[in-house]
Amino acid sequence: MEFSIKSGSPEKQRSACVVVGVFESRKLTLPAELLDKAGGGYIGDIIRRGDMEGKSGTTLLLHNVPGTLCDRVLLVGLGKEKDFREKEFGQAIRTAVKTLNETGAFDASIFLTELAVKKRDVAWRIRQTTIIALDATYRFDQFKSKKDEVRRPLRKLTLGVERRNELTLAEEALAQGQAIAEGMALAKDLGNLPPNVCNPAYLATRAQAMAGELGLNCEILERADMEKLGMQSLLSVANGAHQPPKLIVLGYQGARSGEKPLVLVGKGVTFDTGGISLKPAAEMDEMKYDMCGAASVLGTILAVARMKLSLNLTVIIPATENMPGGNATRPGDIVTSMSGQTIEILNTDAEGRLILCDALSYAERFEPDTVIDVATLTGACVVALGGIASGLFANKDGLARDLLEAGDEAHDRAWHMPLWDDYQELLKSPFADMANIGGRYGGAITAACFLSRFTKKFDWAHLDIAGTAWKSGADKGATGRPVPLLTHYLLQRAGKLN
Repeated sequence: MEFSIKSGSPEKQRSACVVVGVFESRKLTLPAELLDKAGGGYIGDIIRRGDMEGKSGTTLLLHNVPGTLCDRVLLVGLGKEKDFREKEFGQAIRTAVKTLNETGAFDASIFLTELAVKKRDVAWRIRQTTIIALDATYRFDQFKSKKDEVRRPLRKLTLGVERRNELTLAEEALAQGQAIAEGMALAKDLGNLPPNVCNPAYLATRAQAMAGELGLNCEILERADMEKLGMQSLLSVANGAHQPPKLIVLGYQGARSGEKPLVLVGKGVTFDTGGISLKPAAEMDEMKYDMCGAASVLGTILAVARMKLSLNLTVIIPATENMPGGNATRPGDIVTSMSGQTIEILNTDAEGRLILCDALSYAERFEPDTVIDVATLTGACVVALGGIASGLFANKDGLARDLLEAGDEAHDRAWHMPLWDDYQELLKSPFADMANIGGRYGGAITAACFLSRFTKKFDWAHLDIAGTAWKSGADKGATGRPVPLLTHYLLQRAGKLN
């Protein structure tokens, strides 16, 4: 989709559709009032007849409105004005874009971006509108022999700003929004691919292609390389799989070479059967999404490269399948991680932490400023937080605060969970340095505690995205989260957010 920024009056826009808002109860926003005035009260008359109350999620499409140069006017309900905040703004934009995509209008001018949102500036409104618009029109149908074609899909959006002196700031925010949305689309595409296509080798190939396109450094470690490094924990997960494991490393250099990089580690289990600790059959197909951590860090480095942020970023992806088989790891096996710490594997379905711990140890060689791992790690996190917030753990409260603020800015929120030493007791093993599970209760916390044992040499945060990386049911598919959170954090670090 093509975007542009414009400062102008709605009645003077020559486009297929102009979009303005209406609050409850039947209160016109300023752009809607300008259209109404140009049309001699035409819109006000329709509103007073009860055709539009202004309730959130409602729309009314008008044709040939007097005094305007556009073909149509789309009224979008905004709900109560006193309750209009980030969530309501996002809902209004999503409703508008989805409706426009179905009206047959090739282009539209949206004046919802002029609406005041408490504590949010014009850059936030433009960035969010761009991300939401591209998310709302995302489609994944490459495996359908007959695609459901949109009759006349929306091709161009013009986003309105009130004042001309806002144009430069808005243009920069638009570029950021497009980059973030592209990163989200990559993450969604990779997550939605079937596991017979998106295996570890496929992820490695995509990473190499990205490196060539974006000028990134790329290194792919094979099984033999991992064996030399002593990554027995990671390789124990790959033992039952015919697909060879890969450790994928991508590097972006936007700052001077001596500046310490930020490192993102993404869990890349391209299909998780649970191994010998086999999962139930119901909804096992959704275990193709167990590589959404990997997908999200790839999407993030793509967005960072597109925005040309002035920082150094390294992405590490341990990629493997977790399959049963004659060579698969058994409950009770003990392995030695790259760090030298030994692990008693009591449950082979707690495999994400086994591959992440070696990847976190590998991250030490980059002498990182900060390390953030992203993983669909525990069902316990889904029970605790549902599909709204990602679970956030950190060994530095300042890092946790920065990530929470980035999540709020992006409306891709996380919730800070405890990482107290008291929970470490649950990981005790009579035979090894630690067990890979901590019992029934506090599962998301004990998983994070396990990972924390491999992060003593750097500032570290862990995002458990098991509840937020994909949706089930009618809207089944990858969400692209937490690409918005991560990119907003990196925008903050690069000094590109107010």
